[in-house]
Amino acid sequence: MRKTTEILGIPIDVIDHAGALDRLEGFMSEGGYHLAVTPNPEMIMLAQKDARVKEILRSAALAAPDGVGVILASHLTDSPIPHRVTGCDLMPDLLERMSKNGRTAYFLGGKPGVAEQAKRNAESRFPGIKIIGARHGYFSEEDDKLITKELAEKKPDLLMLGLSMGMALNWAHDHRALNISVMACVGGTLDIMSGAVVRAPRIFQRLGLEWLYRLASEPRRAGRMLQLPVFAAMAVRERLSRK
Repeated sequence: MRKTTEILGIPIDVIDHAGALDRLEGFMSEGGYHLAVTPNPEMIMLAQKDARVKEILRSAALAAPDGVGVILASHLTDSPIPHRVTGCDLMPDLLERMSKNGRTAYFLGGKPGVAEQAKRNAESRFPGIKIIGARHGYFSEEDDKLITKELAEKKPDLLMLGLSMGMALNWAHDHRALNISVMACVGGTLDIMSGAVVRAPRIFQRLGLEWLYRLASEPRRAGRMLQLPVFAAMAVRERLSRK
């Protein structure tokens, strides 16, 4: 049975890494459409301003707890989440499992060349993996029609969407009729898999300071990081309002 906790109106799964992998494999066995997301504070804050994004997040079949802020906020609820489950950890491990059972994947997103390089790296890392397509995320409305046609024909079990946050959620929802078993909005995972972006060292990950490493590496993210204290304040206020 699925167990979730709600943070600012967004259900987040109380689940660990292995449980999330099992759930995703289960979706592939079930068939039909399943949206998988990895909410962090920034995504939850976007949902406070965009009703459609909020509706889409609430409809997700899996909302894996990404971001240390989400973990901390969950401890203000009645169902605290013990650990992060990040897309950049989850997707490679899922691909490894898929390489052993014949499931297929398609990569869509990132700058030109990123998805293609991520595909080559995954094929080298996971012999036997079937990645049946890779395209960058800068496409026109006409390109969108071609991509939709290709996905309808190829029917991948997994579609990794490396588009910007709001675009990925809206694109997934608008294309749910494709009935892709796992449509995963995974942010910058394709960038990391391609080597275009270097992930924070393990010590930063373990201490929950990956956000600080990214800020130091990409100072242009400073404006987006200002949402973190606002998120924290809103989470505390939500907790107090329930008392």
